[in-house]
Amino acid sequence: MPQPTDTVARADGERRVHVPRKLRNLELVLVLFASLLNGAALYLVQLGALGAFDSSFFLPATGLAVLVLGMHVALRVSAPDADPFILPIATLLNGLGIAGIYRIDLSYDLSGWESVAVRQIAWSGLAIAVAIAVVVLLRNHRVLQRYRYIAMFAGLALLLLPMLPIIGREINGARVWIGIGGFSFQPGEIAKIALAVFFAGYLVTARDSLSMVGAKFLGLRFPRVRDFGPILVIWAAAMAVLVFQRDLGTSLLYFGLFLVMIYVATARISWVLLGLLLFVGGAFAAAQLGYVGGRLNAWLTPFDNEIYNAQGGSYQLVSGLFGLANGGLIGTGLGQGMPSLTPLANSDFIIASLGEELGLAGVFAILSLYLLLVSRGLRIGFAGQDDFGRLLGVGLSFVIALQVFVVIGGVTRVIPLTGLTTPFMAAGGSSLLANWIIAAILLRLSDTVRNQPRLVVQQ
Repeated sequence: MPQPTDTVARADGERRVHVPRKLRNLELVLVLFASLLNGAALYLVQLGALGAFDSSFFLPATGLAVLVLGMHVALRVSAPDADPFILPIATLLNGLGIAGIYRIDLSYDLSGWESVAVRQIAWSGLAIAVAIAVVVLLRNHRVLQRYRYIAMFAGLALLLLPMLPIIGREINGARVWIGIGGFSFQPGEIAKIALAVFFAGYLVTARDSLSMVGAKFLGLRFPRVRDFGPILVIWAAAMAVLVFQRDLGTSLLYFGLFLVMIYVATARISWVLLGLLLFVGGAFAAAQLGYVGGRLNAWLTPFDNEIYNAQGGSYQLVSGLFGLANGGLIGTGLGQGMPSLTPLANSDFIIASLGEELGLAGVFAILSLYLLLVSRGLRIGFAGQDDFGRLLGVGLSFVIALQVFVVIGGVTRVIPLTGLTTPFMAAGGSSLLANWIIAAILLRLSDTVRNQPRLVVQQ
């Protein structure tokens, strides 16, 4: 049976035909399925750890599922052509993270507001509410391009906040937090969104001079000295984060984001080579200060007794590796492992915690979800009709991809450990808030891309 379409007559005999909007029904089915899997994960955690079912924890979790359905309704009204997979994937990753955090809470007999999982649900509710507001209020992503310099100053201000003497907080050796009373927040998580908006807006206007002008050397066209300023500024900011805030992961994230976006804008591999040389040189110099050098030693020789027993040494990494090994192929089962033996098992090492109880198969399933999420984001970016939207979509998707690679690569000892969090899964409200905002912007971008009408000639 032919599907109904909305048409607008044109004077030249053509009709503008909108693609039928069935995507929201698919999204609804996937959201319900993701919520069912999240509920099953919580149920299995309780059975495995407690041997009984406790319904009290399911009330806030159910409220979270209702809020996700509210975002689905908002998409039906405000962005009916948005990608149908982003919301279900984010929901499932968020729910699995809560289940893993809840498992750690049960090991320490935490309940009520002392429970990290309860606070994670509260942060998730706030993050989803903000994402709904972004979808509803941001009717056209091109509006963000007007505020690119405001986004730049906001991003830099957010980066500098943890350095202030009164509100800045140093946690686990990194000074990337601010605290007011009992409330703490990591402003750098929001800064990456502001900087992505600025990079996209700046590169749209400066793309020609950055891509077409410069001398050739060894077959590569290198930029002029006058065009080299922006990458030096971003490099200096990344090095400041590395040296003063002692956060290798955040420094790598900011600089990597800029390199990817400038490569997409200019298609010049010389920018990437120059950027990598700058970052490696800066990281090597910072290694002489002790922080980066300690991370490298813990990565290269984690089983050395001196490094293993040192403060900030390799104990956490080795414990996580043993947890993953204990999980094997199919895991010990939710609630039946010992993930709490690893320090920060609910945040930095949430993948090791879930890997122990879900096994290698479960880790592969989680990685597949991230791969699908990033691929949908990149598809949205490259299919965009305007340069700003393309750069913004690619940049935000790369932020998630780089975080996943850096975090899971560090946990599995592929690369040195850093201070980044696993998107949507690790305990932490600032990370959840930033990642749900990224998901909302990608949904708005996808609605703009899909809503481009097709021209069909009447016979």
